[in-house]
Amino acid sequence: MLQPTRTKYRKAHKGRIHGIAGRGELLNYGAFGLKAMEPERIVSKQLEAARVALTRYMKRTGKVWMRVFPNIPVSKKPVEVRMGKGKGAPEFWVCRVKPGRILFEVDGVTEEVARVALYKASAKLPIKTKFVKRYEK
Repeated sequence: MLQPTRTKYRKAHKGRIHGIAGRGELLNYGAFGLKAMEPERIVSKQLEAARVALTRYMKRTGKVWMRVFPNIPVSKKPVEVRMGKGKGAPEFWVCRVKPGRILFEVDGVTEEVARVALYKASAKLPIKTKFVKRYEK
């Protein structure tokens, strides 16, 4: 499961996801990519499941880049605990994704393989996504 080795603070505020992606909206590494179309928090388990589905379909050919990383802790209180007594312990890690952000990039495979592989990966994610490809000039 993905999580940072250390953070400045142990617990984080929930926060809101406003606007569109200001960075990470263009393909930098691969020829094909998966772009987020709506704002959402993506859990590290969902990212890992998407990455596994992607690499399995590609049969370990080509190269995959993950352009997001879960660096925000989400805390949760135990079941059947009364209100108050402080904030719960960190349970899992998420990354906040804005619309337009590239989530995965793929290279070294044909467009048909990349399209199906990224579709399978998108099925593991809680947001609408779009297949994008690099345009040569």
